[in-house]
Amino acid sequence: MKQTKWWKNAVVYQIYPRSFQDSNGDGIGDISGIISRLDYLSELGIDVIWLSPVYESPQDDNGYDISDYYAIYHEFGTMEDMEALIREAGKRGIRIVMDLVANHSSDEHPWFVEARKGRDSKYRDYYIWREGDRNQPPNELTSVFGGSAWEWDEESGAYYLHLYSRKQPDLNWENADMRRDMYQMINWWLDKGIGGFRLDVIDTIGKVPDQMITTNGPKLHEYIQELSRETFQHHDIMTVGETWGANVDNAKLYSNPDGSEFSMIFQFEHICANWSEDGKWKQGKKDFVKLKKIFSRWQKELWGKGWNSLFWNNHDLPRVVSNFGDDGRYRVESAKALATFLHGMQGTPYIYEGEELGMTNIHLEDVSQIRDIESLNMYEEYRQQGWSHEELMAAINGAGRDNARTPMQWDDTDNAGFTTGTPWIEVNPNYRTINAKAELADDNSVFHYYKKLIALRKSDAWKDVFMDGTYVPFMEEDEDIFAYTRELGAKRLLVIGNFHDVERTVTLPYAVRKILLSNYQTPQINALQATLRPYEALMAEL
Repeated sequence: MKQTKWWKNAVVYQIYPRSFQDSNGDGIGDISGIISRLDYLSELGIDVIWLSPVYESPQDDNGYDISDYYAIYHEFGTMEDMEALIREAGKRGIRIVMDLVANHSSDEHPWFVEARKGRDSKYRDYYIWREGDRNQPPNELTSVFGGSAWEWDEESGAYYLHLYSRKQPDLNWENADMRRDMYQMINWWLDKGIGGFRLDVIDTIGKVPDQMITTNGPKLHEYIQELSRETFQHHDIMTVGETWGANVDNAKLYSNPDGSEFSMIFQFEHICANWSEDGKWKQGKKDFVKLKKIFSRWQKELWGKGWNSLFWNNHDLPRVVSNFGDDGRYRVESAKALATFLHGMQGTPYIYEGEELGMTNIHLEDVSQIRDIESLNMYEEYRQQGWSHEELMAAINGAGRDNARTPMQWDDTDNAGFTTGTPWIEVNPNYRTINAKAELADDNSVFHYYKKLIALRKSDAWKDVFMDGTYVPFMEEDEDIFAYTRELGAKRLLVIGNFHDVERTVTLPYAVRKILLSNYQTPQINALQATLRPYEALMAEL
């Protein structure tokens, strides 16, 4: 009998530690705060916590700039706290998946401190250096955060590469010693009993900067397969690679069922569907039909050949209910509908902190309110290009990363119950009405809907259909309706809903036998016909 990988039936909850729960009043979330909220997560029904980086870091990019992979950032707690989190989560059947940044380190990491001392340093080749004139970078390669990807280092008289912040020098994966040190660290964490890793921008480790190649370099899969052989394959864990440059074809390599690379990847085609050619700051038309077709292609192409991750949100993205739903009149209905569409598909679902409450984007008025390095850099760069302050703030309010990073809204007390101090980033003012305490007390809340959805996915009656059933879309050209079936043997599950604030009457392909879950209390289905109200969505047995 084939053994199913545990992560195929798991639901993951992402925590951004800085914003989840502060336990000591310093305004910054911490590991002890997370431990205090484990019962809440257990009630929701999740199996895995994906923890954004908690390693020692100068926090130039909120922890994605690691200065010591073997230590915990002091404002988050201690290694003893981390071990307690692994232990306490384990008691509740929850695994901890850590966020690993292997493309770059902090410029304050001892490797880089030594590397910049001179060309004869053992660690010099752990990074990517190029000779040149201090006023003429080696080439036109640009940083994701704006400006040149090359930084002149006065101390050693050469340029180093940084695809992100200048305080995040890129590691040189061509260096076997660096790779060996990386594997040793990964195994050290795995031996502590963590449940796996999410690997940050992992598709950039095979870069060839002299050829202007940043993602999907020629040695990328060679490096990942070695990484997997030396570390992951010795443990029963879940791994997910963040791959902005992924397509369906290379996703089959990344998530090959033979386990040679990762369990799954994050790909972002559905997220980028509404971006303009100039990127996320200039949003294009929201093309719902295009969005559906992207989901359908990934569902059908990876079936039996790979594995999908299912997500709407993370720490880098605006809140889904504001981005794809309606964060006003139909906030509750649209939050539930978006969850229904996503969790009905094949793959491992991810919930980002506060998504299960229907948390929304925040409206910022002034640059002084911004905390995200990417948004701050963009503001300066685009201001020089002639954008007005109003245009820039509208772009940041629509697509900026701070939308996801406002504190978790626990209750209606000061600072939403996140901290007794001054929060590092301001709380969304709507926490008085949108908060966990209120939703736990309301059986019709977004929280309770997510709880039912998770329970349905795990139920003995339906878990095999969710895991292994084929995906059959219909009404693909309809501009309002998201509809598909999941089919396994004699079982057929219908997932259908209205993506917009109009009412639609639709004809179903089969008669509904039983409603399994609905975000309206009285679904209007008669034989082969359904009337779907604004953002109405349901799952049914056919």
